Amino acid sequence: MKREKALDVILKTKVIAVIRMRDPARIFDVTAALEKGGVKALEITMTVPGALNIIKRLAESKTGDILIGAGTVFDADTAAAAIWSGADFIVSPIAEPGMIAACRAHHTFVAPGAFTPTEIISAWDRGADVVKVFPATSLGPQFFRDLKGPFPQVKLMPTGGVTVENARSYIEAGACAVGIGTALLDRTLIESGDWAALAEKARRLVESLAGL
Repeated sequence: MKREKALDVILKTKVIAVIRMRDPARIFDVTAALEKGGVKALEITMTVPGALNIIKRLAESKTGDILIGAGTVFDADTAAAAIWSGADFIVSPIAEPGMIAACRAHHTFVAPGAFTPTEIISAWDRGADVVKVFPATSLGPQFFRDLKGPFPQVKLMPTGGVTVENARSYIEAGACAVGIGTALLDRTLIESGDWAALAEKARRLVESLAGL
């Protein structure tokens, strides 16, 4: 049920917050603010110092239908380590076959990355629950609208270039969810500790995607 629950939550809320911070000191305040704003899926990238320990602590303290995931995962061993640490889902910028297989073996949601139509369908056929289209910065919503014709069965998630303002356009164009990092995790708000403003920004994003 772990894989199915993660897929259900992500498809309902339509957003994964990508948390990539050089200084992890405030990461627990950040995740608390995002949760308060209604974000349910929190991705801790493996580039964060001490990522596995952070995932473990967040997984142990989470409540309700909050999901804690690991991002920037490149191989099977890292995927397994993240899952053992409590990760509910795995996200990667690439579609490494061993990583996808490890997630399947552990009944864990996986969103491998791809860019071209060939890469996208290959990742899907290998067992992706959702294909992360990365980097989506230069593609725009029309790319996802075009892909729904030949690939109606493939669940796509743009990451890179997604903002609070344009996220809805991607969902309306056929994406099942969006991955959003820098545009949501406002550095100024984090540095000033304005958690209420960060929560409000998350709330605006979640509400913009409601009902789609």
